[in-house]
Amino acid sequence: MSSSSYLVSHLFGSTGGTILAIFATFALGAYLASSRSGRMALSAMVIAVAGHALLLVPAVISTFATPALGSAYLSGVPGVMQVEFSDAMTMTFMLGLLLALVGNLLLGVAVWRSATLPRWAGASWIVATLVFYVLGVVMGMATTGSSLPTQSIGALLIAVSGGWIALSTFQRHTVVLPNLQARTGV
Repeated sequence: MSSSSYLVSHLFGSTGGTILAIFATFALGAYLASSRSGRMALSAMVIAVAGHALLLVPAVISTFATPALGSAYLSGVPGVMQVEFSDAMTMTFMLGLLLALVGNLLLGVAVWRSATLPRWAGASWIVATLVFYVLGVVMGMATTGSSLPTQSIGALLIAVSGGWIALSTFQRHTVVLPNLQARTGV
């Protein structure tokens, strides 16, 4: 925990990943806004982004406080291991987790119902969300007090789902634009 590799991996993995998730969620919500599931997508976007923003708090604390605590312990300050975060931190984490879970599940449903994106990409998003949050974060906190490997698997599945969605939008627009240009002469 006191190594620079811990700091770098958490800075890019936890904090950077959460920031990337916020931008991706905005993009997906905006894309789906004019689809059949537009209202659901926009609501899901707001819920998921609020959850991700709240999850930035513990991600940043873990990224910067944990290495400092580890260094203090290794420097001969054993009492540092008695540091406890307030209940407000736990409640912030739990609320962020709930909002991110619900928002991402609803985004998956919105993709499924959109009629503009592949239905199975929405189903994949839902499965990825459950694997990441329920089987990774929640089960990890309940059993080991830490993340489980299923969280990394869920993150990979979310990335694959997001890539599938992005690819399908790119393919759809590269087909639509030339046809539109041919008809309008633009």
